[in-house]
Amino acid sequence: MHLRKVIAAVLIPFAAAVVVGLVVLWPGGAPGHERTGVGFDRQTQQATVTKVDEVDCKSVNASGVPPTGDTSTAEGSSAQQQESGTCKKATVRVDTGKDKGRTFTEIVQPDSSRQLEQGQEVIVAYAPDAPKELQYSVTDVNRRLPMALLAGIFALAVVVVGRMRGLMALISLAISFLILTFFILPAILQGSNPLVVAVVGASAIMLIALYMCHGLSARTSVAVLGTLLSLLLIGLLGSLFIDWAALTGNTDDNTGLIHGLYPSIDMSGLLLAGVIIGSLGVLDDVTVTQTSAVWELHEANPTMGWRGLYRAGIRIGRDHIASVVNTLVLAYAGAALPLLLLFSIAQSSVGTVANSELVAEEIVRTLVGSIGLVASVPVTTALAAVVVSADRPGSPASAEQQPQPQPGTRAPLRGGSGRRRKH
Repeated sequence: MHLRKVIAAVLIPFAAAVVVGLVVLWPGGAPGHERTGVGFDRQTQQATVTKVDEVDCKSVNASGVPPTGDTSTAEGSSAQQQESGTCKKATVRVDTGKDKGRTFTEIVQPDSSRQLEQGQEVIVAYAPDAPKELQYSVTDVNRRLPMALLAGIFALAVVVVGRMRGLMALISLAISFLILTFFILPAILQGSNPLVVAVVGASAIMLIALYMCHGLSARTSVAVLGTLLSLLLIGLLGSLFIDWAALTGNTDDNTGLIHGLYPSIDMSGLLLAGVIIGSLGVLDDVTVTQTSAVWELHEANPTMGWRGLYRAGIRIGRDHIASVVNTLVLAYAGAALPLLLLFSIAQSSVGTVANSELVAEEIVRTLVGSIGLVASVPVTTALAAVVVSADRPGSPASAEQQPQPQPGTRAPLRGGSGRRRKH
């Protein structure tokens, strides 16, 4: 019971500090800016392809109608287009916005990776400063229906298998997205320190998700404390190695656009914030699993002391470490496969690839998160073993279950082998 009071004395001020941080850092909304028309910073509308006709590519090139997709290589591919034969001329109708009902034409080259079909729903970009016939262009396919259907199947599977706990997990997931959307992102855009915002936001997500899914109990409090200590380690290591490796966090077009629109944002701090938030989800899984394992071991053998519980729990944790670390590395390799393929085509050495900032950033992110995950196993297991063994000793119950001697027989002497002592 004393240990539970100690944990409460740590977590209650921590939760209060998180609430204060949310109030102090809460943004009034993301600051506005003038759209650049580049990348994701474009006005978009929904549209539908109403008609597709086949036309001669030579006549298309002569008319000067731009093709769909990236036109940066149009000059270099002109000769190929002249010999490519038949192109597609798509008529597209704008379905949303002030120009609803307006139609425009889009030319699709035969070697284009995205082909348009009649009846297909698409996303179009709007450039108000362009000539009227060039204001709209197709940028992507509208995938909202299949994405929504997949999300519905996921939610149904979670509720069917997890029942009430699965439902609470979905609610906590929705709250996590709300915190990310209405607190973390706008607060960073407003100019607040990305690291402080990430720590406060991730802590709020952790407290809400763990206690909502697993209940207000000593078991959940141990998992929260183990997660908190691991996040602290990840933050310290991340800050040290991001600074030491001179990682700027500005490695691609998207981060470059963010830095151009909001120069006051600390991009290296944004990188560290991403490391903390990205590690939180896997940390929750590890700490909750280890805590539950120790609790179940104690239920199976109430006479086991905290050392025995720790040894048994850490054996389970080693298997967990092996699978989680492998998962993290493979997840990065899968996400960065096109990039790694480009390095392979260039016949770059492993050292050259790892030294490039684009890859080094992901290596630091993965290794720092993995170190935090590995450290969370012994820390959480030790906390759980000490708390459950002190809170539920279980020895009296086990004594009542010892076999009693039969009438007419003499009980074996304590410490002996059961033989009668000679007189």
